[in-house]
Amino acid sequence: MQAQWQRLQQWAERRLPALTRHRRQEELPIELHRRRIYIVPTGFGAAFTMLLLVMLVGSLNYSNNAALLLTCVLGAATSISMLVAFRSLNGLRIRGVRGGHATAGEPIDVTFDFEARHLRQALRLDIAEFTQVFDVNGRTDVTARLPTEHRGWLAVPRLRIWTTWPMGLFRAWSWVNPHYAVLVWPRPEIGGPGPTLPLEDNRRQRLHIGEDLASLRDYRAGDSMRHVAWKASARHQNLLVKDYEQPEARQEWRLDWRHLRGLDNEARIARLARWLGEALAQGRQWSLWLPNEVIGIGDGPSHYARCMSALALLP
Repeated sequence: MQAQWQRLQQWAERRLPALTRHRRQEELPIELHRRRIYIVPTGFGAAFTMLLLVMLVGSLNYSNNAALLLTCVLGAATSISMLVAFRSLNGLRIRGVRGGHATAGEPIDVTFDFEARHLRQALRLDIAEFTQVFDVNGRTDVTARLPTEHRGWLAVPRLRIWTTWPMGLFRAWSWVNPHYAVLVWPRPEIGGPGPTLPLEDNRRQRLHIGEDLASLRDYRAGDSMRHVAWKASARHQNLLVKDYEQPEARQEWRLDWRHLRGLDNEARIARLARWLGEALAQGRQWSLWLPNEVIGIGDGPSHYARCMSALALLP
């Protein structure tokens, strides 16, 4: 039944221009109104309408006032349910769209900011293969997950907002095609060699003596007399020296596009993406040289996002 309904909708969109005028991308915010909301009976609604017709004919034929009254009451409820379904969408507004971060091949989160003056219940959002049920009371964020395949800009596909509230007798829907795209980061390679570090970095393993006392040790020739623990040494036969922590400097990674000769562009991008992830996980600082941009030394998630976005935008 669902497949037949979808085929009917696709045929109607091809044949009726009124259903396809909103295929063009629209600037945000987007507000739903009566000229772009469509409503038809559901399968249950059509069967219920036929039942009401049979009840009407039977009650008139047998002059049964109670049955006629019941038929009229149910018919009025049916008409009201159609109005309620329409009003659930009328005036609904999409204020904005926000995109998350994801690498190619992983789903990316896209958040829609809905707004309505009054409570709207049992709304449904269909986008790609994703369906989400939500209510709107003031402002509500609805997050959808879109599949990704390739790096670069991914346009948000046309989405459908619909409802069968309150009785399931009518289906009201509207199409929305926001002008918005999300940036998909490149997929890192699975494995491979690490970055080539400059030779001078090997001589920068210890930058300075730390300030935190780590332990006491025996005096060795060459130790500074300022580090001798005189009070502790007085209780021992040998001199004891304060041993301070010496934090090892984290080597800076200089990730350079030019050092990846012999690889095609996509392989270079995948390797640089893997190196960026490893540098972030290890808490290192790194810089990135690309053919069209040079990103200086930095660290942390914001610097990682900037570098990954630069890789995603490479031709």
